[in-house]
Amino acid sequence: MNMQEIRNRAGQLLSLEGKVALVTGSASGIGRGIAIRLAEMGATIVVLDKNLEGGRETVTTIVQAGARAVALACDVRSRSDCQRAVAEVVAAYGRIDILCNNAGIAIRKDVLMLEEEEWDLVLGVTLKSVYLLSREVIPHMIRGGGGSIINTGSGWSLKGGPKAVSYCAAKGGVMNLTRAMAIDHGKDNIRVNCVCPGDIDTPMLASECRQLGEDANQFMKEAANRPLARVGTPDDVANAVLFLASDMSKWVTGASLVVDGGGLA
Repeated sequence: MNMQEIRNRAGQLLSLEGKVALVTGSASGIGRGIAIRLAEMGATIVVLDKNLEGGRETVTTIVQAGARAVALACDVRSRSDCQRAVAEVVAAYGRIDILCNNAGIAIRKDVLMLEEEEWDLVLGVTLKSVYLLSREVIPHMIRGGGGSIINTGSGWSLKGGPKAVSYCAAKGGVMNLTRAMAIDHGKDNIRVNCVCPGDIDTPMLASECRQLGEDANQFMKEAANRPLARVGTPDDVANAVLFLASDMSKWVTGASLVVDGGGLA
């Protein structure tokens, strides 16, 4: 095999041509980056977000680049919303090959300050949604011969963080839920993995800064205090998700890929 054939083979392994990918929380931030990257590699993208206007902006970016995408409104905490959204996708495309459970929310409070309603909100959006959507999508993946599920965890899936009890609990749950699902559905040729970003330059990170009442410049400077000396970008995470979604990782399941510039090193 010559070098050109090797390059072609690598491209084939990363190609998502003919695949249908559902990406939650993709109206902005990491989810938008994931949706765009998977579309660039040939997938038809379903942008799933409660923020339909933002979802449509993601779709416009993808379609203007010559790829295929559609936006659906969905409250990922709602079983009926998740059922409806998945049914619409299957009716339109006949399959779901890739599920990216990316939706999440961070409320920066300790256990004494956090209200019960806030706990329920964070756990619902960040953790319960993974269960609800996986429950709806997996039967269609089984029918189609397999698939890839990528859940978005966090560096705080692996360690605790200050004033973030609900977020840490949810993201820790996402990681172990990933492992359990990988064990249960390996027999169905469904791979389930988790990507664990560090601080990423997104609207969510800006929101955390405001919640904590910190100076934005100092906050970002501290966030960049890691071996690679910068805050991450949605593209950094999207590239890791592409690897886990593609045949490049066809013997990888139950894994957690840390993408944090060395912050946990």
